[in-house]
Amino acid sequence: MYQWRKFDFFEEKYGGKIPDDVTGDIQCCSSGRGKVAIGSNDGSVSFIDRGIKFDSGFQAHSSSVLFLQHLKQRNFLVTVGEDEQISPQQSGMCLKVFDLEKVQEEGTSSSAPECIGILRIFTNQFPEAKITSFLVLEEVPPILLIAIGLDNGCIYCVKGDIARERITRFKLQVDGRSTITGLGFRMDGQALLLFAVTPDSVNLFSMQAQPPKLQTLDHIGGSVNTVTMSDRSELIVGRPEAVYFYEVDGRGPCWAFEGEKKFMGWFRGYLICVIADSKTGNTVFNVYDLRNRLIAYSIVVGKVSNMLCEWGTIILITADKSLLCITEKDMESKLDMLFKKNQYTVAINLVQSQHADAAATANVMRKYGDHLYGKQDFDEAMSQYINTIGYLEPSFVIQKFLDAQRIYNLTNYLEKLHEKGLASKDHTTLLLNCYTKLKDVEKLNTFIRKEDGIGELKFDVETAIRVCRAANYHEHAMYVAKKAGKHEWYLKILLEDLGNYDEALQYVSSLEPSQAGVTIKEYGKILIEHKPKETIDILMRLCTEQGTPNGVYLSMLPSPVDFINVFVQHPHSLMHFLERYAEIVKDSPAQAEINNTLLELYLSRDLNFPSISLSENGLDQDLTDHSVAPAVSKADPEKRTNTDSKDAMEKDCTERQQKGLELLKMAWPSDLEQPLYDVDLAIILCEMNSFKEGLLYLYEKMKLYKEVIACYMQNHDHEGLIACCKRLGDSGKGGDPSLWADLLKYFGEIGEDCSKEVKEVLTYIERDDILPPIIVLQTLAKNPCLTLSVIKDYIARKLEQESKIIEEDRRAVEKYQETTKNMRKEIEDLRTNARIFQLSKCTTCTFTLDIPAVHFMCMHSFHQRCLGDNEKECPECAPEYRSLMEMKRSLEQNSKDQDLFFQQVKSSKDGFSVIAEYFGKGIISKTSDATS
Repeated sequence: MYQWRKFDFFEEKYGGKIPDDVTGDIQCCSSGRGKVAIGSNDGSVSFIDRGIKFDSGFQAHSSSVLFLQHLKQRNFLVTVGEDEQISPQQSGMCLKVFDLEKVQEEGTSSSAPECIGILRIFTNQFPEAKITSFLVLEEVPPILLIAIGLDNGCIYCVKGDIARERITRFKLQVDGRSTITGLGFRMDGQALLLFAVTPDSVNLFSMQAQPPKLQTLDHIGGSVNTVTMSDRSELIVGRPEAVYFYEVDGRGPCWAFEGEKKFMGWFRGYLICVIADSKTGNTVFNVYDLRNRLIAYSIVVGKVSNMLCEWGTIILITADKSLLCITEKDMESKLDMLFKKNQYTVAINLVQSQHADAAATANVMRKYGDHLYGKQDFDEAMSQYINTIGYLEPSFVIQKFLDAQRIYNLTNYLEKLHEKGLASKDHTTLLLNCYTKLKDVEKLNTFIRKEDGIGELKFDVETAIRVCRAANYHEHAMYVAKKAGKHEWYLKILLEDLGNYDEALQYVSSLEPSQAGVTIKEYGKILIEHKPKETIDILMRLCTEQGTPNGVYLSMLPSPVDFINVFVQHPHSLMHFLERYAEIVKDSPAQAEINNTLLELYLSRDLNFPSISLSENGLDQDLTDHSVAPAVSKADPEKRTNTDSKDAMEKDCTERQQKGLELLKMAWPSDLEQPLYDVDLAIILCEMNSFKEGLLYLYEKMKLYKEVIACYMQNHDHEGLIACCKRLGDSGKGGDPSLWADLLKYFGEIGEDCSKEVKEVLTYIERDDILPPIIVLQTLAKNPCLTLSVIKDYIARKLEQESKIIEEDRRAVEKYQETTKNMRKEIEDLRTNARIFQLSKCTTCTFTLDIPAVHFMCMHSFHQRCLGDNEKECPECAPEYRSLMEMKRSLEQNSKDQDLFFQQVKSSKDGFSVIAEYFGKGIISKTSDATS
């Protein structure tokens, strides 16, 4: 005992006399619900409150209170004491249960709790003996299990609801010659166990068995008041030589504490003992911290009669009715005490044993580390700092060990920081720099590869990669990048640091399509520059998934347009890629964009020639099928002349433009109204690069015939102009006859002799009657190089034709005048002369005409009955009249439709004739005078 270190972790909180209201000699004590219950030899029970003041009291028994227990679950008090004997043969020893919540009036000056149950302990079946121990177990309320130990080795048990007298009594036998000195209940799962201690043995009853099964755990025992239970339901027995712990399977640890044990108890993980020291003759109260092997408190006390715990304190009651309260100091006070004595190991053990929060534990370890660091015990100091990871700011420790001589300790700390996943980017950088500075490749490998194939890396990946690259540990950087799935970094190292293009391509091929697409977008420019053919192969696999039916997953695949940026400065490679794609995929969602890009490549005249750009880089000349550059030895590049290069470039341009024309035609089939490319862009490209064939095709396809002939006019291609007008100016085939008029105007303004062409143009103008002769004369008169002989025959034919027309018109006029004259004469006759109706038969029924009859001015006669309701119109002439009137109304209605009028004027060969016809029919001859 004296070899253990002593500390004052407790302090005396109160010391004094028990109030005088507590009468008689103290026989027993119990605690619970904030009060201390004291039983006296005069049969009274008194309650003391937290202020050590008398609270209340009542007479529980008539003679003496031997044992009492204040229950935890219910505010009940169970007592064992002597009452008056009913008969000489019957003992007065009784067990009573008091409900402290219910108070019954005993008189005017005092009150007592209601006694809800009284039980005579000794009966004929349970013979009388001296009671040496007493214990109550609260099961499911209101069931109680009461164990009463006797000096004859028997244990009387009472189980049930005593208040309702629903109880079961049974007896347990330990040893007929031994006294029961201590009892203890233990719940082991669903099993209920009862420890029973005698001076010579420790026993265990299994209460689930019927009858309860007895097991002897040890053949040494203990005396009264030296038996208690720990917070882990271990039985503790004190003997003069040691303190013994017991589990259900036998004796456990043993602690050698010298001295006779007077009282034993358990308080918050501490073993508390009152010991008679034979060497000094004093009675000592000790608090033992068994886990940390120290005496937490020690004080010399008088003769102790009772020991109990309440209010968070240990209460000692002495024989002279003195009371001593001992309380535990707070953790901060205990630690301050230990720090002043430099007892850091004790402090650490203390906070760990008392389950202090991790932050408090780390704080103790930090102070211990500071103490060791001050003593220059750097290794041990670091071991303490490592335990503070997660609670202490790492920079506090790192700053102490930045000295190069302590780099090993710093490395150790940083490693632990990473293992716990609490390292930042700066910590990773510092650790890797430590490895590289120490040139410790083995540790670097261990740090990076220790979790190979297991979980995620516990450090910042990008930081590790950057540090390894900076220190030329490229293999390590590549491993980290690959393990973490940082494909961009992996390729960056391969391409920029190592220049290993083949492995980079192989790595890209091994990635998932989505990841491969991202990496190609990032590093495709470098790959295209050095490995164009292989890179294009990868792109083809990504964009087409060759082997998969077209259209099945097409919408899910990346578009070639997404990768156009990687072909910057490599247009021929881009052209080759898009051509391959277009050959495989015919209905891509991005077909229009692809065609636009191809047209730009095909029609561009200043596209870099591949034979020059690629040969300078030592690349394969067979990348593109259209490479026509002459083979020249790389050893003598000066032999390539400028003329050869210009000729080859011109030939390449021609071939590409031919491909462009084919694409323009192929991507605009006749069944589509709009092509699979941007027409405006195509026109701009053709104009920028002077691609006449493309422009002509596009204009003709868009029915912009005037723009078509404008192209021929710009190039002074007379044959092409006439051939174009023959093809596009035929109205019978949907052409535009006005093209001939534009062509005639062109020849009239050209300022050169083009008599042959003009005569041919006049043939078609005359055939389709496109222009009046006067317009033809005015147009051709502007060209001073043309003579009258060019149009002489044309004018003669037109004059003859006009003469015939004039003669026909003259005869028609005479005919219409004669008809009009006859009509006017007839009208006048109707107005001035009488009409004689001589018809004898009805025009409708053909029967003889009789009165009443109706005669019309058209010389038709009818029976009135045959006319019915319509007597104002001749049934025979009315249909013709209505038809004429309907026609008139229709013409008047059409006169209001301006769009129809102008459309007829525009579509007619002779618009003047349409206007004349409108006037002739009287449609637009009416005028209205605006009067104000």
